[in-house]
Amino acid sequence: MKFLFTFLLVPLFCFGQLSSKYEPSALNPYGLPNPDAPKEILDFDPLIGTCDCISTTRNVDQSWGDSQKMTWTFKYIMNGTGIQDETLKEDGSHSGSIRQFIADSSKWYVHWYSNTTPSTSLPTWEGGKRGDSIVLYREQKAPNGMDGSYRLTFSNISEKGFHWIGEWVDTTEKFVFPTWKIECVKRDSNWDKEIILKNVAAFSKAYMDGNIEKLSQFYTEDGKIFPNNTDIISGRDAIKKRWTLPEGVSIKYHKVTPLEIKIIGDFAYDFGYYEGSSVSQKGESPFKGKYVIVWKKLDGDWKMYLDIWNNI
Repeated sequence: MKFLFTFLLVPLFCFGQLSSKYEPSALNPYGLPNPDAPKEILDFDPLIGTCDCISTTRNVDQSWGDSQKMTWTFKYIMNGTGIQDETLKEDGSHSGSIRQFIADSSKWYVHWYSNTTPSTSLPTWEGGKRGDSIVLYREQKAPNGMDGSYRLTFSNISEKGFHWIGEWVDTTEKFVFPTWKIECVKRDSNWDKEIILKNVAAFSKAYMDGNIEKLSQFYTEDGKIFPNNTDIISGRDAIKKRWTLPEGVSIKYHKVTPLEIKIIGDFAYDFGYYEGSSVSQKGESPFKGKYVIVWKKLDGDWKMYLDIWNNI
């Protein structure tokens, strides 16, 4: 009986692992589209990721108000068959939606929620692609009772960003009154790479200066290093001890040359070669090797979480 129970659990466990392969993960922080989902799942694909946006709404007197910064993040959910997006404005207001394409009706259905207007039933928009734009509608009467809809339009969609506008339209869509507009720019990973490169150079300088305290600060508190022929060394204090030079030894030259840096959400990896030379009473000794580093983003800075190297 115990054997049978174990036998039944194994395929169930494997199925659970396989069924979440398109969910957000450390490797794919925004998830992946499921190839078995309707092809329209790719309508929002250029929006997947995080954008920095400027949001502007109308005042009570119908004039446009002051613009406000916000972030807008899109990711795949439900094992790559749906999309969730979240916004966060600088005033602390937070909103989001669940987006799902239903093949039977050939439409996207978008269920919206917000921390400023919580509701027991979520307002829903529906629609889909129209040319190069995505257009969604929700029936809504005008203040004077005229029939119409509140229309949401994503336009100018590209890998660099998109425009969004919310506007009330009558049933003919000839009368249009915009009330909310947002312009978004995709975050550029080049800035993160520049921070990593700056930290790489600063690490080498600290090593040559003999400033091991500063050198250790380039690691996370729970960082780990993997030197040649030793056990894994964990924690910043232990790492600092490992990098401390013997008395009478100094580093004359040290240079790290990354061959590739890849940003994956709040993690990154890079690999490449290092070279340098140390000086002691015995003279100057050159060294070189190869490395792989896993970085972690903390409070806007990048620190080494895993540092692996081998001499060559």
